[in-house]
Amino acid sequence: MRGDKVVIKEKKEVLEKKQKIPRQNRVMTYVLRYWYLYLLALVSMVIAIVLDVLAPAITRSIIDDVIVAGRVEILMRLLLGLAGIGLGRAIFGYIKEFTVDVAACKIGCDIRGNLFRHIQKLSMGYFDKNNSGELLARVKDDVDKIWNATGFVGMLIAECTIHTVLVLTCMFSVSPLLTLVPLAVMPVVAWTGIRLEQKLGSVYEDISEENAQLNTVAQENLAGVRTVKAFAREEYEIQKFKKHNKKYYDLNMKQARTLAKYHPNISFYTKVLLVAVIIFGGIMVMKDMITIGQLGQFTEYANNIIWPMEMIGWLSSDFAAAVASNKKIQKILLEEPEIKNPELPVSMEEVKGEVEFSHVDLKLQSQDVLKDISFHVKPGGTLGIMGMTGAGKTSVINLLERFYDASGGCVKVDGVDVRRMDLETLRRNIAVVMQDVFLFSDTINENISIGRRGQLEAQAIRQAAGSACADGFIGSLSEQYDTVIGERGVGLSGGQKQRISIARALAKKTPVLVLDDSTSALDMETEFEIQKKLKELENTTKLIIAHRISAVRHADEIIVLDHGSIAERGTHETLMEKKGLYYATYCAQYDAMQYETELKGGMEAWL
Repeated sequence: MRGDKVVIKEKKEVLEKKQKIPRQNRVMTYVLRYWYLYLLALVSMVIAIVLDVLAPAITRSIIDDVIVAGRVEILMRLLLGLAGIGLGRAIFGYIKEFTVDVAACKIGCDIRGNLFRHIQKLSMGYFDKNNSGELLARVKDDVDKIWNATGFVGMLIAECTIHTVLVLTCMFSVSPLLTLVPLAVMPVVAWTGIRLEQKLGSVYEDISEENAQLNTVAQENLAGVRTVKAFAREEYEIQKFKKHNKKYYDLNMKQARTLAKYHPNISFYTKVLLVAVIIFGGIMVMKDMITIGQLGQFTEYANNIIWPMEMIGWLSSDFAAAVASNKKIQKILLEEPEIKNPELPVSMEEVKGEVEFSHVDLKLQSQDVLKDISFHVKPGGTLGIMGMTGAGKTSVINLLERFYDASGGCVKVDGVDVRRMDLETLRRNIAVVMQDVFLFSDTINENISIGRRGQLEAQAIRQAAGSACADGFIGSLSEQYDTVIGERGVGLSGGQKQRISIARALAKKTPVLVLDDSTSALDMETEFEIQKKLKELENTTKLIIAHRISAVRHADEIIVLDHGSIAERGTHETLMEKKGLYYATYCAQYDAMQYETELKGGMEAWL
């Protein structure tokens, strides 16, 4: 039994160690980075508060010395003192607020930048399990709440604390006995504020989660608006959004009810404090225990201590929101990328483009995606990959680019295991035309030159576009290569987007070129022209994934995947002789093509 307890304790310590937030990601680390700004703000704050607590002393002198004792000659001096206090309060208050705002802006910018940088480093497996709407909520909304907490809210918490301590000290110096009144009320207010913060803490976590869900639904619908309209799903999507919007509304109403339950109590206690001070202070004046000027001074102090007490609820609310947001952000920062750079990567001066898969297996989420995949492509060679949808074709590319690591076997480039290569070197030497084309909301020039931004001249961009048969339609656009295309290429046809994507890959000029079903939206004439250009790339290793026989028939070797395994392999001729899956695909495609050709010829003859 004792041994079991030791094992459990060791496992718990390991888990706690894994979940420990790295020092560089803690909010306090960012605060300490700009300590000089906070120090300047703190000094200015203390000076402003000291000036605040000096004003009631001048009020007492005006009452006791000027009004009661009749010393009118000192009135002007006292009034100038009040004016000086007001001016000093304004100057140091401005310095305090400005420096805290600058510090908070810098911290917010640093946290958001580091969070985004960390997200960029995470592996594809993380994005497979987390939606982009949630990540956007963390990067934007949750960082904003921490920004607020390290700025205006944090400043007010510090100011309320210092202000309360100094005012209580001044109260005690005027009348220790009368100071017992605020000391009796303040614990009640503090308890109410703590209860409020506890209630709001859980509410804010739920609000943060639902905010992420709401962002996800909205983003998906905006990105897929054409699909929504094409399937007449507007009403369904509206109802789905309304459901999440209603839940978000209910959570905010729960927050409002919590504030409505506790905040009026805090306001009531502060008013009771003021009334109690006037009553007990009046009695003490009548018994000559304090002067009427001291009562006026104490009453001003009581007024000054009310606003920090009233703000406890609001500050607790905002601080609880920031704590909840910080937990969400830290959860992301605790994620470690599954794909990491090796500590001592193999140095490669030049990549020639030799690609080899040796008995490669891939398992994702407990499912076998690829099983015992082996092939070898010499530099400048061409490999065709075919198979039904879901056969694992794109997974081959994901392993080559090292988006995932093989569960078994190894993937090699120029004889080096990709797990031993520098990630940037590996991916810099591979150009990929993705199956799902993504274009940025930028000019066509920028989209084509993304692989070698700042290194390509206009002529090289146009040459790549020409090789991809994109130069013609680009030239017909209003601004030609400077035309800004919409989000994800909105405004372009599927074939036009594919051609820009192919041009982007060709402009990169890498030793390995991967085409993942890159001509599916092109007509056969355009596809034929692009294939002729690809044949001219004699020193480029090409991996062509396709459903069309025409895209792979001239490859040095063709492999046919079926349920993650290689079912057939060989050249076009040898595969046709086998009369297997490849042959069946050929017959299905070319019989259909022959029918279309005959139909077209018949129509032309009839016309």
